[in-house]
Amino acid sequence: MAAARELHGRLTKPAGSLGALEELSVRLAGLAGACPPPLPEPAAVAIFAGDHGVHAQGVSPWPQEVTAQMIGNFLAGGAVVNAFARQAGASVTVVDVGVATPLPTDPVVLDPAVLDPAVLDPAVLDPAVLDPAAPRLVVASVRRGTRDLTMTAALTRDEALAAVRTGIRIADELIDAGAGILLTGDMGIANTTPAAVLIAAFTGADPLDTTGRGTGVDDPTYAHKVAVVRAALARHTPDPADPLGVLAAVGGLEHAALAGLILGAAARRTPVLLDGVIAVSAALAAAAFAPTAVCAMVAGHRSAEPGATVALRHLGLDPLIDLGLRLGEGTGALLALPVVTGAVRVLHEVATFDSAGVAEK
Repeated sequence: MAAARELHGRLTKPAGSLGALEELSVRLAGLAGACPPPLPEPAAVAIFAGDHGVHAQGVSPWPQEVTAQMIGNFLAGGAVVNAFARQAGASVTVVDVGVATPLPTDPVVLDPAVLDPAVLDPAVLDPAVLDPAAPRLVVASVRRGTRDLTMTAALTRDEALAAVRTGIRIADELIDAGAGILLTGDMGIANTTPAAVLIAAFTGADPLDTTGRGTGVDDPTYAHKVAVVRAALARHTPDPADPLGVLAAVGGLEHAALAGLILGAAARRTPVLLDGVIAVSAALAAAAFAPTAVCAMVAGHRSAEPGATVALRHLGLDPLIDLGLRLGEGTGALLALPVVTGAVRVLHEVATFDSAGVAEK
């Protein structure tokens, strides 16, 4: 990090003129233990999908079946995340960690463990399906959706741990396959409700400040959603010193898996670019497990969900962009990816005053 700061001082630009990009590149140099740090490429988006028992409380106007239907859309390449991933040259991996309803098709599971040509009969699959640029599905379902957190714990501790371990495994697989940066994605109808509970539990903030309108609920539904968050906190009194217990009591399977992905990336000294409110609620859990995991986190954007700002402030992270996004899927992280790459590219490619023959002040 010291070497990166010293190099910035010798580049052909006024000191500090790149603002937050300079500190970001310094942090990434520290994470990699190298100056300049490696370019954060190729990028890999991991979308964890799960459903939620709290949906029964009427916190979302969307039917639960949309989660499975959107997985089909991801695999067909028709979602916003697919468009942004193609633009960024990022791979997309969809992980069914707890979808409640059957998937709309019977897609081939492109898990790296079964892609060994020695055990895979090429006649079984259309070669186009094996296109490495195509979205792939990993089925790692812990259970078909969580329980209703207003009535009981959403998960058992063993179930929450299984989801965390799934996230760690996916991080390892993507990094072993060559990914230089991981991007968080999520899909799960009603998942902003457990996210609001998680953020309140880990930060101590009032539910009114952690709960947003998700997919766009009306005023009565929003008031009800806040009440649901308050009720969950009162029922479970989650202890932030016990992150696995918090995830089990009030989290979702995708939240737990995302926490694992973040931990897995941090353990491999690989940056992880956070998306919106679901990702940052999971990041709070990851930081509670291992505080130094924050060193691997880059806040891609500021979600329009208010809880995201509360969580980022608690983590001490400043978002790179603020466009009022609240879609999820990994879309905000993908839009921020060129900013991260640019921050690192400066250290690789910009000339120093000496090498360029430019006079300093």
